[in-house]
Amino acid sequence: MRDYYETLGVSKDATQEEIKKAYRQLALKFHPDRNHGNKEAEEKFKEINEAYSCLSDPDKRAQYDGGGFSAGAGQGFGGFGGFSDFGEVFEDLFGGIFGGAFGGRRGPRPERGSDLRYDVDITLEEAAEGVKRPIKIPRTVNCAECRGTGSRTGKTTPCPGCRGTGSIRYQQGFFTVSRTCGKCQGTGQVVTDPCERCRGTGKVKVERELTINIPAGVETGMRFRVTGEGEAGSHGGPPGDLYVVVEVKEHAEFKRNGDDIFLEMPLSFVQAALGTEVEINTLWGVERLHVPPGTQPGQTFKLRGKGMPRLGRKSKGDQVVVARVMVPTKLTDRQREIIEEYARETGEAIPKHGIRDKLRGIFAAGS
Repeated sequence: MRDYYETLGVSKDATQEEIKKAYRQLALKFHPDRNHGNKEAEEKFKEINEAYSCLSDPDKRAQYDGGGFSAGAGQGFGGFGGFSDFGEVFEDLFGGIFGGAFGGRRGPRPERGSDLRYDVDITLEEAAEGVKRPIKIPRTVNCAECRGTGSRTGKTTPCPGCRGTGSIRYQQGFFTVSRTCGKCQGTGQVVTDPCERCRGTGKVKVERELTINIPAGVETGMRFRVTGEGEAGSHGGPPGDLYVVVEVKEHAEFKRNGDDIFLEMPLSFVQAALGTEVEINTLWGVERLHVPPGTQPGQTFKLRGKGMPRLGRKSKGDQVVVARVMVPTKLTDRQREIIEEYARETGEAIPKHGIRDKLRGIFAAGS
């Protein structure tokens, strides 16, 4: 005799719930509708149903465990382990399109409302300090006038399309199956005196005012969920959620990289060569920075803890100051002489170019 426990892949002391779960998984895997033309799957499917037909029945299971059960005897409808269990598998296979024809619940299931998205732009300063921002959200809610029924008086009548059952029954092969009624959306009831405010839909569009709290340290693309502030649900279902998506605008002076802030510091040739003290803007005020003699273009200086707050923490990033040495574009004769003298002192070759240099060369040759 075939080992039914082995067929379902459960132990001999398995509970009825464990047996049922194993059966459902295997029945879905080997169902003929998912394995067209596969003889092995068809045979396996029959074995699974034979095993479940026995083990799902306490009396048959006791006989089987005692060695007195005859394989293949007394099975349920069509070899399936109980009509209601087959109905569950059938609805799993076809996505529930048959609307409870196999003993499932009648009428529409509660549906959760749709989620909403709101994009909010903030400045870098607001991202650094955190900000409370009032927003207005257009969304659908249940009509207060009719309490979401769609009826002016709150009364409904049985749907003529489905005769109040919420589903339309029809024959599908040797099964009698049903589909949710499109006229009443499965409620079994229709409105004959529609509410004037919602025009019988049971829902109205309103504008909801909220104040959202954006924490310090947020970055572009981060989103925050506000539970229950989405669209209203249907048939008693809960509302959806609101997702607030943050966009931090570009700053004219500061550049952000994670928790660090970058700032270019313009220096003259003299300041870079001789050193200086400069005032630096930060998100948290003005800081004085010592620039040592001989500072090179691109050299960086760190102001510890003057960057962005780390989200959810008390610490901050740094501000990185990048030296940008500015080369003069125009020189007076005296400034040029000084620089040329400096070049001679350092042994650098002085390039000759331009009309002025050519004239100097002519006058020098004729003297």
